[in-house]
Amino acid sequence: MKKLILAGLLIVSALGYEVNAQVSVNINIGNQPAWGPTGYDHVDFYYLPDINVYFDVNKSQYVYQNGTQWIYGKNLPSRYKNFDLYNSYKVVMNEPKPYLRNKIQKTQYANYKGKRNQAVIRDSKDEKYFQSNQHPQHQKWEKEQPGQKNIANRNNNGNSGKGSDKNDHNKAVGKRN
Repeated sequence: MKKLILAGLLIVSALGYEVNAQVSVNINIGNQPAWGPTGYDHVDFYYLPDINVYFDVNKSQYVYQNGTQWIYGKNLPSRYKNFDLYNSYKVVMNEPKPYLRNKIQKTQYANYKGKRNQAVIRDSKDEKYFQSNQHPQHQKWEKEQPGQKNIANRNNNGNSGKGSDKNDHNKAVGKRN
């Protein structure tokens, strides 16, 4: 099959047609929090089935229910102040606004509640995770980057896991499903 495609490209090229190929790779390892699971080059959201909360990786904010509304906040609500993000299961969701389909996900991932078997970025020895500013090897990695200053995301990335509603400018984002 590869030979057939290559032959076709050569024929098109020989006939003078311009061939444009575009490859799009979206990697956001540097934005992923240290408590995120390893193995993913790109993540839009994590779903935390233990507490029915989402984490928006690109905004570095949690998304949780407040009554019938979904709220964005920099910290987990105080009711989750003792929740351990490093020892909880995270489901990777690469779709826009997964919280709007919460009823489905809540049912679909209920069996992951209480699971503690994910390797997290903070503990990874894979160098690709060193670019995360929360990784213990980040400063060493950063110094080794030729001609570049801190290219990793400087945000907190929601690492603390401690709940706090104080000074948290929350924003309602949708109705409960």
